[in-house]
Amino acid sequence: MNTPAFFPRIGRPLKHTRNRLYPIDTPRRSLIAKCMPDHGEARAEAAGHRLLREWYPVPALHHHIRLPGRSVLVYDRLPGGPDRGLLLDLLNTPDDGDHAALEAYMGELTAAYAGVFAKTAELTPPEAVVGKLYRDRAAPGGRLDRYYAGRDLPLTDTETGPKASDLARTGLYVNGRHYRLDWEGTRTWLRNAFDAPVWSAISQGDPTDVNLAAPLAWLDYDTAGRNAIAGEIADFSFHTAVLGGWLVPLLNPEAFVRHPATFDRVPANTPRISARLREGVLHIRFTDRLSATRRLALDRYWELFVRPIAARYFPGESLAQALRPYLAMRIIGVFDLARMTLEQRLYLLAKLALCATPDFSPQRFFDLEESSCPTP
Repeated sequence: MNTPAFFPRIGRPLKHTRNRLYPIDTPRRSLIAKCMPDHGEARAEAAGHRLLREWYPVPALHHHIRLPGRSVLVYDRLPGGPDRGLLLDLLNTPDDGDHAALEAYMGELTAAYAGVFAKTAELTPPEAVVGKLYRDRAAPGGRLDRYYAGRDLPLTDTETGPKASDLARTGLYVNGRHYRLDWEGTRTWLRNAFDAPVWSAISQGDPTDVNLAAPLAWLDYDTAGRNAIAGEIADFSFHTAVLGGWLVPLLNPEAFVRHPATFDRVPANTPRISARLREGVLHIRFTDRLSATRRLALDRYWELFVRPIAARYFPGESLAQALRPYLAMRIIGVFDLARMTLEQRLYLLAKLALCATPDFSPQRFFDLEESSCPTP
């Protein structure tokens, strides 16, 4: 009996959310198999890939296999390795390192977005926009209900201390300024915030540092399609400024086993936070901290992409107002605040207060350079 000279080699799985990624090497190709327990999400991913490949660089999809209990999508595996292959790895460059590669990458990334958005942007009814990250999560029975319905978030370490529902009465101070934050009212606001026509464009929809490959390519396609422009901006900006360098590595460390430099950079991206009660009113003070690479990426993104987009589609203060509900969903709709440490929870509630106020300022929220902010 003849034995084949070479069998495909399947590497150890990598975990991202509920999915598993299996590296596969054959005599002709390096592949990655994405095993997904949700057949619907797999169909959405395959459809998103078909659409996106017309507009953006993406790895080829070779097979879509449906098995009992899971679907498997087999893609070309892009070049990479430990601490290589993603935008994340460029962002993990030490502050005293060479940032020329990141500068070039941000120029290429923003130019690609500008080119596609110029051809595909249009005012779109809400039902024609991908809803997974925003509208679906805010809808009855969505993630906001699963996280928070019938629960009240504690604001201290004691059982008898104030809760999030008390903020509608007392408000809270954030860095010395008083804000009214109606916790229940905010969720009601978000339930209806994504039901109006919006400016949208063709995009991948979830442009995080682990979904953008280096060299430039887009990964992960179940939110690909016609996405709200404000949602796209909110996702990249908030992930770069808050989630990607700090909270995601702490709350989902298994996703970064091949990118261990991420953990070395967490201290540089961890905000300073303090809180205390004065006469029953919560006072939160924080100072955002970002590594030089994340600050560079955020500033270039706004300067090269957001500012021109705002001038064309969001005149005056309309971008600030358009961003508010999308940022609020990134704050409370990605992770359950009740499962966080008290410091993490209070920081995000402070950020929620900032974007829930009608005079919301992206410049203050992201501590942007003046030249990187859209002007009226």
